[in-house]
Amino acid sequence: MSAFRLRHLATTLVLSGGLALGCAWAEPTGQRVGTFKQIEGEVWLVRDGVRAPVRSGDPVTEAGRIQTGPGGAASVILKDGTVLTAGPETVMDLSRFQYDSTTQEGNFLLDLLQGSVRVVTGLLAKVNPERFKVQTPTSVVGVRGTDFIVEANPPIEPLHVYLRKHYKDHSRLRR
Repeated sequence: MSAFRLRHLATTLVLSGGLALGCAWAEPTGQRVGTFKQIEGEVWLVRDGVRAPVRSGDPVTEAGRIQTGPGGAASVILKDGTVLTAGPETVMDLSRFQYDSTTQEGNFLLDLLQGSVRVVTGLLAKVNPERFKVQTPTSVVGVRGTDFIVEANPPIEPLHVYLRKHYKDHSRLRR
């Protein structure tokens, strides 16, 4: 192999290694368990004490805190088809989400610290309803239905009123 080709190959390897490292730094820690689908107003994802704004298409990972501002709302779709819609002034932690698409086994625990969330359950709750829970500061909700709203220290405007006013296309909230 000529010296020119050897240098060209070495340069290519160094540059591609740097690009791969840059991509690894940009990716959030943890495995992607869902995707932000619709964002309105101010919505942040908090990881390791760092709050970053999110956009539609951004990944959702287990143990991530989702926070919305006074006029904010977010719709998240998880890998099993579960849809979470957070209302204004909501703080929630996706504490546990494990899902095996082959066996449809797993666990789900959402900690709703403040605000409101609408949950349209996916395959995990249909197959294992006892492993699908929503927790608030004062209670734990065991899921037996497929579409419900949970509020913790609710804001002035309840989520169902906010959804009717601000979401024009209700089909986007489902899937």
